[in-house]
Amino acid sequence: MYVPRRLSLSEHVPVRTLRYHLRSWGTPSAARPPLVLLHGWMDVSASWQFVVDAMADDRFIVAPDWRGFGQTDGGPVDNYWLPDYLADLDWLLDHVAGDTPVDLVGHSMGGNIAMQYAGVRPQRIRRLVNLEGFGMPERHPEEAPARYGQWIDQLKRLHRGELALQGYADVGGVARRLMKTNPRLTQDKAEWLAGHWAAQRTQADGSTQWGIQGDASHKVINANIYRLDEALALYAAIAAPVLAVEASDDSLARWAGRYTLEDYRERLKSVRDVRTAVVQDAGHMLHHDQPETVARQIEDFLR
Repeated sequence: MYVPRRLSLSEHVPVRTLRYHLRSWGTPSAARPPLVLLHGWMDVSASWQFVVDAMADDRFIVAPDWRGFGQTDGGPVDNYWLPDYLADLDWLLDHVAGDTPVDLVGHSMGGNIAMQYAGVRPQRIRRLVNLEGFGMPERHPEEAPARYGQWIDQLKRLHRGELALQGYADVGGVARRLMKTNPRLTQDKAEWLAGHWAAQRTQADGSTQWGIQGDASHKVINANIYRLDEALALYAAIAAPVLAVEASDDSLARWAGRYTLEDYRERLKSVRDVRTAVVQDAGHMLHHDQPETVARQIEDFLR
């Protein structure tokens, strides 16, 4: 099994109505701002371990488990909203950095949150790295009636148990699931990550099963439509330099449909100071596929 080079510490901190789980590496320093890492959808903070181990600098790094993921409970809710993540992040930065601007890195959903947050609180971000945080396809007002209906229908399906997450007989099954989803993920890393990505739970009949540490409510779509004009206004308000990193595999083409990589690059033109990079031989989970390359790109940019 994979052996981490840098061991992490865990703590729980109060964030609004929740106890947020924070994973940290290293010791806080007055000489350098914290590096904050934001994981993606159906992922956990431990997912960053491979990149942290590949970094040349042993700086202070913090990664939260988003609400409803990992060791952070989501509370009594049956769906999740993007504005909550923005507010959660503001509370978290109060805890880890105070008034000091941080270096912020986000992957996928975490990259989307990082980009929007940097527009809301530009003074709190020194530099920003967005790993495959493409945003969402543009939606139009005439789509709203059907969207609200779809949201209600999915809520009903959730409460009927139809959106439940798959369980696994043992942690090896979790590792195999991770490797099936991402064929580039090596077995040693998959086995290590599986123990953090999932947890063993006792079922009603007394048997045990391994389940993903993610709330099934995350599978319910957002009721509101994605407004491109709003997203671009947030991009335009970003003051920090931004590095937008893509994987060589066009992962966007596989799930976004009408929204393309070219569309995303056009959106980036709204950011006043942005540069781009590509990680070769990598898919959407590029921080698993090529952690050394990703770590080097992050560190070079943050310097």
